Amino acid sequence: MNFFEYKDGQLFAEGVPAAELAKQYGTPLYVYSAATLRRHFKAFDSAFDGLPHITCYSVKANSNLSLLGLLKDCGAGMDIVSGGELHRALAAGVPASKIVYSGVGKREAEMRQALAADILMFNVESMGELERLSAVASDMGKTARISLRINPDVDPKTHPYISTGLKKNKFGMDIEQSLAAYSKAVTLPNIEPVGIDCHIGSQLTTLEPFMEALDRIIRFYDRLKAMGIRIEYLDLGGGLGITYNEEEPPHPAEFGKALTGVLKDHPMTLILEPGRVIAGNSGILLTEVVYTKKTPSKDFIIVDAAMNDLVRPSLYGSFHGIKEVTPKGRQVLNVDVVGPICESGDFLARDRDIPAVESGELLAVFSAGAYGFTMSSNYNSRPRAAEVLVDGDEVILARKRETYDDLIALEKGE
Repeated sequence: MNFFEYKDGQLFAEGVPAAELAKQYGTPLYVYSAATLRRHFKAFDSAFDGLPHITCYSVKANSNLSLLGLLKDCGAGMDIVSGGELHRALAAGVPASKIVYSGVGKREAEMRQALAADILMFNVESMGELERLSAVASDMGKTARISLRINPDVDPKTHPYISTGLKKNKFGMDIEQSLAAYSKAVTLPNIEPVGIDCHIGSQLTTLEPFMEALDRIIRFYDRLKAMGIRIEYLDLGGGLGITYNEEEPPHPAEFGKALTGVLKDHPMTLILEPGRVIAGNSGILLTEVVYTKKTPSKDFIIVDAAMNDLVRPSLYGSFHGIKEVTPKGRQVLNVDVVGPICESGDFLARDRDIPAVESGELLAVFSAGAYGFTMSSNYNSRPRAAEVLVDGDEVILARKRETYDDLIALEKGE
């Protein structure tokens, strides 16, 4: 559930009319609901109250500082995949002791940055990374707490671009490789194995892949235990899906109950890395209709938001609900909703039934809180959108709209 609702014939973001936000801050505009973020985090985190756990929000889903600070105040840790995300998490006030660092390509400078901050642990994804981390930690006189990312070869039944747990994916190591890597890790200087990590993919709408992966991980845990390797943390990643259209993903409470039933007798702290399930339906993208266009074969609604603002439809063929900000009860047409980018792949929706809107009117693109702004770009030299966070009747300008001067600021010589 979210706090974007129609009242008195117009769309509201909590206590503020969406049209007023568009008028004050312009379009395209990302709008986030603080109440929705709090509700979603609590619903997810409380589902695991029966287990020792840390809920580490996945920063890549939406990395705005205002949002990170709000989740930190809710008790969230952070899952990061780059030095930039570490910088953001620390700037938002997240304790380093609640930060885990994932990703296949950590550079030496990023390792040093994370070791200096004394993060909770690194999720290591290859033997090469393990050996380099040992060398860097030794040089700094630090101890790197690590888990190894296990690739359980489980099909998450999601889009192939966001599937991460199959043996053909670039992430992690298979079971036998991982066993050898743990054996190696205990001999390496300045490395302390403390956890097991597993993440099989994103936008999962059934629990079966999670439970299949967990079964394999528990059996692996027992093998490590027999080798005398003590594991304190089990990081099961994120991936629980949300409703964009007709999906019916499990409720976090169902997820929590299933995991608790398996893990209650294993003395480990569970780490979870939700991103989309927290942020996805906490945000919308407001866009203005620039033109409508009719051809002999197709009707188009041309809006001022484009694939550089929200790339998911073009990249994944993803569905995002699109509705009028102020419905007028007009005839419904089958249209493509497209942007100004000079690409045929620039669309927000294809063959969608939408009322016959007119130039100057506003549309809201729903479920845009995750992987929206974070994946946006300056393609076609388009300044990136502004972001606002609505908290009741209060509006926080979470990120100013970029200007043309911003586009060239880093290209000017000294």
